[in-house]
Amino acid sequence: MFSMIANTLALASIAAAGTGISITPHDQYSSSVGVLGCKINTNRVAYWPQQPGCNSVCVKVTANGRSLNLLQVDTSGGAYDISYDAWNWLSTGQNATALPTMGGGIPAEYESVPMDECKDLMKDDKLPLMAAHSINYYVGCPAGSWVHENSQLWNIQNSVCTLGYNELCTLDLAISNQPSCPHMLGDQSTLAGQPVYNVAYGTGKESLALQ
Repeated sequence: MFSMIANTLALASIAAAGTGISITPHDQYSSSVGVLGCKINTNRVAYWPQQPGCNSVCVKVTANGRSLNLLQVDTSGGAYDISYDAWNWLSTGQNATALPTMGGGIPAEYESVPMDECKDLMKDDKLPLMAAHSINYYVGCPAGSWVHENSQLWNIQNSVCTLGYNELCTLDLAISNQPSCPHMLGDQSTLAGQPVYNVAYGTGKESLALQ
């Protein structure tokens, strides 16, 4: 009887901690909603099957007795991918750049947590979005939601920050749903000085993301 009660309590504890998943490594930064990699910690990103929400894109992932907070800014084809460096750390307790490993899915639990727990993963504590390409996501989040109230719109044209201008835009929805920027919105000029680095699977070597 004691064993049955203990097992029941253990299962309840796991359920309370979060949803059980298998996490796999992802070594190329991307964002389906247009979050700019040059303004977040791309080594702490979750690529979930579901679309990023409006009230929180911060998820806490726990595996092997270790936990990390990650920004869920992209969708996957059904897998629960996370940044390779985050996967490596949850697997071994070491960063991928220091001790890279290889492998498949790791049993884990995840839960959505308040955005305050992911503030250190974003510059200026704001979610940096592409002004030209994230507008549907941004406008789709109602006034009062975290994303609506805590995003910045930048005149940068791709998630790895190689095109456009490193400048903030403004948006007045009472006038238009098109942001206003110092330079032309959507300009494809080459942008320098805002690098995004990928950490290669298996080697841990960093390389500049170019597209």
